[in-house]
Amino acid sequence: MPTSAIKGDITREQVDAVVNAANARLTRGGGVCGAIFAAAGPELDGACAAIGGCATGDAVLTSGFRLRARFIIHTVGPVWRGGHDGEPELLARCYRRSLEVAREAGATSVAFPAISTGIFGYPSDAAAEIAVATARMHAGELDVRLVAFDDETYKRYRALLD
Repeated sequence: MPTSAIKGDITREQVDAVVNAANARLTRGGGVCGAIFAAAGPELDGACAAIGGCATGDAVLTSGFRLRARFIIHTVGPVWRGGHDGEPELLARCYRRSLEVAREAGATSVAFPAISTGIFGYPSDAAAEIAVATARMHAGELDVRLVAFDDETYKRYRALLD
């Protein structure tokens, strides 16, 4: 299936799985993570506490609780340290691993935020290139939506997809 770019609120996407740009402790954070926790409801806190954590580049699954999505895939992106500590491979691994988890759960559609570009400081242009390339290469039969919260990220995705 094709990868598409959407501008909007990821918590409102009607997909089987929404990807959360999580922290390693899987606790409620700010930005996209905070919005997903708020929309999913307090049950998500307990589900994440039961899992205990997630390594950078990996992904774990919970129910979507009060989201439209059946599942939330929590992935921990790399903190940008100049690009010399394996950040590009770790970011690509977040996308690949999230797609694997989605398939294992039986999902047919998945929505991604711009992983690591907020408080983790990953440069937006480089992150968008990795997101698009990895989604195209590994999506298979999944309907992948790259959801941009702002105009610049949306334009970046569109340019890379066209």
